[in-house]
Amino acid sequence: MNEDIVIDRIFPDAGIYRPRWMKGLPLKIRCRSYAHGTERIFVNARWRRGKGRWQSAVTYPAGEDIYECLLPAVSSNELEFYFYSGFDRFGSWIQRIRKWKESGEASDQDIQTGRSILSGMIKSEPARILPVVRKMIRLFDSKGIEGLEDLENNNRILNSLRSQRGCSLSRRIKVDLVPEYGYFSSWYEMFPRSQGKDGRHGTFRDVQERLQEISSMGFDTIYFPPIHPIGLTNRRGKNGIMPARSDDPGSPWAIGNENGGHKSVNPDLGTLDDFKSLLRRAEEHGMRIALDLAFQCSPDHPYVKDHPEWFERRPDGSVRYAENPPKKYTDIYPFDFFTAEWRDLWNELKSIVDFWISAGVKIFRVDNPHTKPFSFWKWLMESVHREHPDVVFLSEAFTRSDVMYHLSELGFQMSYTYFTWKNYRHEIESYFTELNSPEISSFFRPMLFTNTPDILTPILQNGGRAAFMLRALLASTLSPLWGIYSGFEICENEAVQGTEEYMDSEKFELKHRDLERPGNIREFISTLNRTRRELKPLQIHGNVGFLECGNQNIIAYSRKGISGEPSVMVVVNINPFETHEAMVRVPEDWNASDGKTYTVRDHLDGSLYAWKGEFNYVKLIPAYRPGHILTLEELDAGR
Repeated sequence: MNEDIVIDRIFPDAGIYRPRWMKGLPLKIRCRSYAHGTERIFVNARWRRGKGRWQSAVTYPAGEDIYECLLPAVSSNELEFYFYSGFDRFGSWIQRIRKWKESGEASDQDIQTGRSILSGMIKSEPARILPVVRKMIRLFDSKGIEGLEDLENNNRILNSLRSQRGCSLSRRIKVDLVPEYGYFSSWYEMFPRSQGKDGRHGTFRDVQERLQEISSMGFDTIYFPPIHPIGLTNRRGKNGIMPARSDDPGSPWAIGNENGGHKSVNPDLGTLDDFKSLLRRAEEHGMRIALDLAFQCSPDHPYVKDHPEWFERRPDGSVRYAENPPKKYTDIYPFDFFTAEWRDLWNELKSIVDFWISAGVKIFRVDNPHTKPFSFWKWLMESVHREHPDVVFLSEAFTRSDVMYHLSELGFQMSYTYFTWKNYRHEIESYFTELNSPEISSFFRPMLFTNTPDILTPILQNGGRAAFMLRALLASTLSPLWGIYSGFEICENEAVQGTEEYMDSEKFELKHRDLERPGNIREFISTLNRTRRELKPLQIHGNVGFLECGNQNIIAYSRKGISGEPSVMVVVNINPFETHEAMVRVPEDWNASDGKTYTVRDHLDGSLYAWKGEFNYVKLIPAYRPGHILTLEELDAGR
């Protein structure tokens, strides 16, 4: 170990936890490395798939003291790598002798130093590189100092001299490789019970009839709220009022009644076999079903009677209903995760996950994980992923940033974010600069929902169709993970006055929508999802960079590729009420600083634009052209 060379700022790195990347996607790793004085150093990497054979990778400079290399796409569940850095004695000598030669000070002794370095390698270096060293000595003897250029330009020869012996080593980084649906996906949230016709309660078979339609919009994941039996005690009715009417279906999150609990299916939806059939049909359409995982109970849940010790009791023996201030859930009992019988409780909760995995579910959206202990999630995630590494968990945690980040560190591959409430340019730039920083993007995967059954933001309530378009454009291009809640595609925007709650909320009643009604943005959403599939940089985390723009109502950003392809450029008018224009700087890797003319394509409508130089003009009209998704088509070098 060489303590005179520093290796730090490794990416990806999540400290004591594991960073994440996607299976089948090349991974660019990098580090900072430096030493004292002017001695040249070299930095290389070693990596392996799972427990496979170690392989070498040569790094290249990517900034001051920054070195990076691209590891190939792998399909294993784990990848491991580390960097090693050593003094490049021969490279340092080449660097010095060139400078001395240019100043006329290169002496015979200085020149012979290079040969001595090579001769010393014959005694100290591994046998495998001795033929290369001897070849370099012959080149040196035949051409002398004039052979320097040949030596410097032969990276293969120089790299072969850079053994790991005597080097500084970074710590080994293990990267969890998640399946594509845990890294890049488009979600559509829907209530199966609202899919019936003529006002009747929907079933899983009704959902099957919508699979082609949802797939045609480009969604690959359908998310269901809980599908279990719903409690009667304190059931909430239309718009959450109490008492409920006899025909009110209740909130799906109030889980459990005489028909069963978390391992049962609401009989109004169908049977477990019907659900399994739906999973198979969804896969035939290229989609998966994500299931809500809500660890809480209706007062009617069998757990309440069979395991009263799992609930915290007040002095009178009653159970305090669940709260998530300022919201109160009088139809729900929370578990006591620190009960004296916690082992039995935790094991039972894991058995719920195991049950649905055995039924074919690979994706879980977890309700309010920030209200449960970190220790529980760490244990559950490690247990499940040890047995099922392809299972993915989405954290629905609207809480402090540090808590959200830590849940991701513990094993949640995806997380809700504050995107829903970021509307102004400075808010978006600040928040996504944080999310795309190496420290966060190594492990945190932001899921950008435009809306949820709980959240209808003021901009959607008041901004009309243009607001829905611009928010979809932002969500689908600021992260590889995005989603909408049903009704968004028809710009559903009626709220309870003074709140972010939907009027006639689907949480408490069946909702029958005309999804083809005039003014819908289904085609626009389809275009967004198709473009995400076509443009690789939109499928990568941690690559958002904001671009200079002279109008605060317009935001511009790039999505940088990792395999040499030019960045994708996105420009959005974030004001749904007014037309805005601006001069916008293009991505640096478009190499437009020399003033050449070039062609860009807008993937939203196929338009081609002739641009010139670093800054170019855009004009964005709400509800007609809310933004651009641009790629560089060609440079017209002759103009």
